[in-house]
Amino acid sequence: MLEAAIRVADRGGVEAITMRRVAQELGVEAMSLYHHVPNKDAILDGVVDMVFAAIELPGAGRDDWREAIRARASSARTVLSQHSWALGLMDSRRNPGPATLRHHDAVLGVLREAGFTLPMAAHAVSLIDSYIGGFVLQEANLPMTTPEDVEEVAGDIFERLPAGELPYLREMIVDHALRPGYDYASEFSYGLDLILDALEARRAAT
Repeated sequence: MLEAAIRVADRGGVEAITMRRVAQELGVEAMSLYHHVPNKDAILDGVVDMVFAAIELPGAGRDDWREAIRARASSARTVLSQHSWALGLMDSRRNPGPATLRHHDAVLGVLREAGFTLPMAAHAVSLIDSYIGGFVLQEANLPMTTPEDVEEVAGDIFERLPAGELPYLREMIVDHALRPGYDYASEFSYGLDLILDALEARRAAT
């Protein structure tokens, strides 16, 4: 049932998750779902827990906290890119499931064992998760997904630039976005490394 709800949301967003639509996805009557869950909220709690369960837990087999958090961030980005509708839902639930709780505990455990104070660990989780969520949303709304798309969109913008004006935007398009091999997805790793560098500096200074 939860898998069906996720398929519904993947097609129509979280607002598409209704008892009727989930039942249709399963090929049953809506009333039959109440034999398994009390209400729609229980389904929403369940799908959030399934999304968290799909994200790699940090720490397993990794001695370096940065490597562990980087792997977890990369996994979270991959999962949330497939289910971007979950972004606004994940922080809104008041009844987190076991996978959600294990996930949060594992992330905090990596930071605490690396020497982060409790307040610093809280700040780090908030910062990293805000970055992941923001990047996923930005990436989902970009009008380009392939290098060919980048070339087409950037080229169209470049052609409309007023002659002799906006020199820095012109430079960005010509000398960065239109260079061979440019991939917007690489910006994620760059930004994440900046965050991890700053957190490490704070950790070392504490």
